[in-house]
Amino acid sequence: MKHPPERSLSRGQALVLGATAVPMVAFGGLGAVGTYSNITSVFHRSATALGVVAAGEGATLVLALVLVGLTMLGQSSPTAVRVGLWTLPTVASLTGAAVAKSVTEAVVFAVTPMAMCVSAEGMGLLARRIVVYRSGVDAEAQRRNSAVMQRLAYHRARAANHPDEGARKDSELQSWKLAKKVGAGDAQLGGHLVDVQRERMTAGADAALAGMFALPVTAPAVGVTAAPQPLAVEGTDEESVTPAVTEEDTQVTPEFETVPEPTVTPVTPPAEPPVTLEEIAAVAGVPAPVVGEPLADAQLVVVLRHLRYADDPPLSYRQAVAAFREAGFVGGEQRVRRAWGSLMSHEESGA
Repeated sequence: MKHPPERSLSRGQALVLGATAVPMVAFGGLGAVGTYSNITSVFHRSATALGVVAAGEGATLVLALVLVGLTMLGQSSPTAVRVGLWTLPTVASLTGAAVAKSVTEAVVFAVTPMAMCVSAEGMGLLARRIVVYRSGVDAEAQRRNSAVMQRLAYHRARAANHPDEGARKDSELQSWKLAKKVGAGDAQLGGHLVDVQRERMTAGADAALAGMFALPVTAPAVGVTAAPQPLAVEGTDEESVTPAVTEEDTQVTPEFETVPEPTVTPVTPPAEPPVTLEEIAAVAGVPAPVVGEPLADAQLVVVLRHLRYADDPPLSYRQAVAAFREAGFVGGEQRVRRAWGSLMSHEESGA
C-alpha cells in the first residue's frame, strides 16, 4: 500500500489550528509569569525569580520548540526531549512547593509551572497530527513499532537458540508481551489491514455470486442416436407391414484390429535449487544481509528482490513488505519504499 498523496490544509483548517495554538502559548506564558511572581514574593529578588523561571518554564519552552520542529520535519523526537518536557516543570513545581511559607502557597506554587508543561505537550501533539494529516506518515508510531519489532526479534532468537533454559523461557514470555504492542497506535497499519480484509470480502462475494448465477451446461451423450420408429401405412396394420430392406442396410462395416498406442513415460527435468539470499548478495557485491541488524540501501534492494521472487507469481509491494517484517529485517518505511522503487526501475529497464 502506497502512502496517500500529500494533502494541504484548507484555509478554514489553518485558521482553526492557529486559533487553537494561541491559547496554548498564552497560558504557557501566564504560567511563567505566575512562577516569577511567586518566587519574587518569597525571595524579593528578581534575578532569583528569573533563574527559577528560566530553569523551569524556559527550558520547557526550548524542548517544546525542538519537539515541534522535529515533528514538522517528519522525524520522531528523542527520548530525552519527551522526558524533559515533564521533568523540568516537575522540578519547578517542587522548587515552588519547597520555598512556600504555608501549605496553601505550596499547592499554588506547585501547580503554576504545570501550565507550561501542558502547553508544550499540546503544541507537540497538534504539530504531529498536522504532519500525519498532510503526509500520511506517523514518525512517532513508526519509531515505537520499530523499537518493539527489534526487541521482539531479539527475544525470539534468544528463546530459540540461547543455551540457558531459564533465559529461553524468559525470552518466550517477553515475546508474548511484546506481541501485544506491535502496531499499537499505528493508523497506517490499520489502513493496511482494512485493505486486506476488503480484498478478501470482495473475492468471497465474487465467488458466491458466481456460484449463484452460473448456468448448468448439459452436454449431449456422445455416440447415442434415436432408435428408428416403424413406418405406419394408412389402412394397414402395423404388424403386417415389413420395412423394405435396401442395399445400404445389407452392407457390413469391416472391423479393424485396434493397435494399442505405445506408453510414453514423461521425463521430469530436475528441479533447479532456489537462489539463496547470500547468492544474490554476492552477485550484487554487497555483504549478506543479517536479520535484526540495520541494512544499507543496496542490502535492502537485495532482500526485497529475494522476497519478491521467492514465490510465483512475484510478490507485490505490500506482500514483500509484510514478508520483510515477518523475517525480522530492520529498515525504515521510507528507505524500504525507496529500495522498492529502485528494484522496480531496474526491472523496467531490464524489460
